[in-house]
Amino acid sequence: MAEEKRIIVIEDDRDFRESMVEYLELAGLDVTGVSSALDFYQTLARGERFLLAVVDIGLPDQDGNVLAGYIRKNTDMRIVMLTAQSSLESKVTAYRSGADLYLVKPIDFAELTASISSILSRIDPASPAPPAPHTAEGKAWVLHRSDATLSTPEGERISLTSKEFDLLELLAGKPGTLIERSELLRSLDYENDDLGNRALDALVHRLRRKKEELDQRIPIKTLHGAGYCFSAPFVIE
Repeated sequence: MAEEKRIIVIEDDRDFRESMVEYLELAGLDVTGVSSALDFYQTLARGERFLLAVVDIGLPDQDGNVLAGYIRKNTDMRIVMLTAQSSLESKVTAYRSGADLYLVKPIDFAELTASISSILSRIDPASPAPPAPHTAEGKAWVLHRSDATLSTPEGERISLTSKEFDLLELLAGKPGTLIERSELLRSLDYENDDLGNRALDALVHRLRRKKEELDQRIPIKTLHGAGYCFSAPFVIE
């Protein structure tokens, strides 16, 4: 099908996703459906290209707003957000994350199709395909709740202490976004004083030393005096 009609749907409700994909395909769109943020990252890692993503905010492994922010920063895809939340605050958050359109469930598939067609009609079909996100092999880091381990994009696993896991879980909620020191200190039960700040820095230092067990460095970035962020796609399962 025409490349300008290729879209991806990220929705964890299987029945709803399959019904949506079927309807959109009948409307002439080339649709790929996936059930999680991790599946989305892996699809892009295989070299797939899309001009629009339909994103459910309530994904099982990553907040849809976080995923939308990643899409906006790293690709040229347009974004349609789906959610059961109709509050103004939720809408503002979605648009700030990069959404082009915000639709509240239950949605009408005819309206969704018309909205997608309208957005795609404003994209220049002669423009180059959106670039693949730059990560190690294009895949995501994965934090596993079941056994408190961290997987690299290549599938290597490393065990974590409870504090290391808690820190990574906080950073995973907003990959690529600075988490302020005060928020990290409070969430990790450290006092906001010299001792607490030294404990936080030591925790990050220990995590970075774990790179000796891996083929690559854990991508935690420091903004001196401000906080930390995880600078690669990162999901929790």
